[in-house]
Amino acid sequence: MRTQTVDALTAVKEVKDGDTVLVGGFGMAGMPVELIDALIEHGAGDLTIVSNNAGNGDTGLAALLAAGRVRKMVCSFPRQADSWVFDGLYRAGKIELELVPQGNLAERMRAAGAGIGAFYCPTGVGTPIAEGRETRVIDGREYVLEYPIRGDVALIRAHVADRLGNLVYRKTARNFGPVMATAAKVTIAQVSRIVEVGELDPEAVVTPSIYVNRLVEVA
Repeated sequence: MRTQTVDALTAVKEVKDGDTVLVGGFGMAGMPVELIDALIEHGAGDLTIVSNNAGNGDTGLAALLAAGRVRKMVCSFPRQADSWVFDGLYRAGKIELELVPQGNLAERMRAAGAGIGAFYCPTGVGTPIAEGRETRVIDGREYVLEYPIRGDVALIRAHVADRLGNLVYRKTARNFGPVMATAAKVTIAQVSRIVEVGELDPEAVVTPSIYVNRLVEVA
């Protein structure tokens, strides 16, 4: 199926109340701010958001939280100097938090894209993160069982796309985009530029078009 090129609001129109939305970005690097703004305008709520951080300042993901659209955050770094929106909501008991170590977060989404049912990981063993979880000793080392994270929708940001939907990222802005693209039922990519088919070096393509459903060009 050919990737659609649409405006931001059209791209997110099928996001429903209660959906799990994977949001790319490491802080603001690679965050699809215009897609998040469109999601706010769209109005879907009761969302579970999976992202590395829990928002920065008052824009992007933080604005979605401030709008009261998020029921639960699944992330690695919920608190930093400019994460006051999440901090206030969490202290007030208005949002749930599932804290996931960063490597586990990436691997759980990668597992979803690879069709892996579950896997064992040593990170988190002996900490509150592992409480109540299944563990197993393998070759003398204890591991905790982790399950894939699947999204209804992934909102990611890439640098350049061709009209088929093949994606090239810009340096560290790549971060979680590639694994999120494989882990969601629908992947929407915000890009700076769309070029004709054949203009991208195939060796530079990180996310193949088969994983991308919609493109939104934001110059």
